[in-house]
Amino acid sequence: MCEDHKASADGCRCQPGRMRGFVQPRLLLQLAKKPTHGYELMDALGREGDDATLDPGTLYRTLRMLEEDALVSSTWDTEGTGPARRVYQLTDQGVDYLHAWAITVRRNREHLDHFLVEYERQFQNKQGG
Repeated sequence: MCEDHKASADGCRCQPGRMRGFVQPRLLLQLAKKPTHGYELMDALGREGDDATLDPGTLYRTLRMLEEDALVSSTWDTEGTGPARRVYQLTDQGVDYLHAWAITVRRNREHLDHFLVEYERQFQNKQGG
């Protein structure tokens, strides 16, 4: 992080970071595997990689938005000990939306691959001669 942006909550803008805005498809993919409750989703997403910005509030707001858009549905699980927990599952519309995300990710990957080829070509030429 540079001196100019130390106080920024998002970190330094002059240094690239990880891709943001990828919570929705990751949640949908986890729910495609099996219906589950929020804390299990948090654990699963945490195991996928460093996602320090994903807090429970963000997770539940995203789940609520996905439910409002009919991409997921939820029911209350009152079995077992402890308080009732909301269990989320993917709807048919959610499966279609997940497929659309996969198409977008593939397209973006192609653009990124092209960028890296051009980048490597550019700097290989400068270093090599």
